[in-house]
Amino acid sequence: MTETARFNRPARLLHWTMAALILAMLLTGAAMVTSLADYSTLVALHRPLGILILLLAGLRLANRWRHAPPPLPANLPVWQRRAAHGSHILLYGLMLAMPLIGWAMLSAARYPVILAGPVVLPPILPQDPMLYAALRRLHTVLAYGLFAVILAHLAAALLHALIRRDGVFASMAPWRSRPAGTAAPPKRRSRSLESLIRSP
Repeated sequence: MTETARFNRPARLLHWTMAALILAMLLTGAAMVTSLADYSTLVALHRPLGILILLLAGLRLANRWRHAPPPLPANLPVWQRRAAHGSHILLYGLMLAMPLIGWAMLSAARYPVILAGPVVLPPILPQDPMLYAALRRLHTVLAYGLFAVILAHLAAALLHALIRRDGVFASMAPWRSRPAGTAAPPKRRSRSLESLIRSP
């Protein structure tokens, strides 16, 4: 059996880096709603994380355009293929839309988007309190949608890794696994000290 086809190294690095960043974004976003005492600190972390995710999502799309992903298993049901493609389109759309809407929302409120120190992004919308309120609601709704898509993505990954074992999870795993049905390489048996002494 041949080795499982894998995503290239940049795709795997971007995938796991963005997974950690998006999780941090969702956690800080939820904490901002419940913790008024730490609100300023959380916002200062949330804003640059969102812009970083936007940049990495662009790099990930460019890499995916240049390097086609491994094909899905031939025996995967059609509805699962369509669900996989649809969920990826939705995930990429949310990874791009969420930071842009957040940037636009802050621009409409005339809040500065501070990345680090004196680095401040320019506003992309004119000041408008009504627009700010609408974008804030949209940002919240899309955050719940992103959380739901991530849960579905995680469930699908566990299905492929633990039940189907068809190589889909292994294609994105940070480690390299042996193909199914192959045995581990035999261990070299070291000669004991006594046998070395007795050998001519």
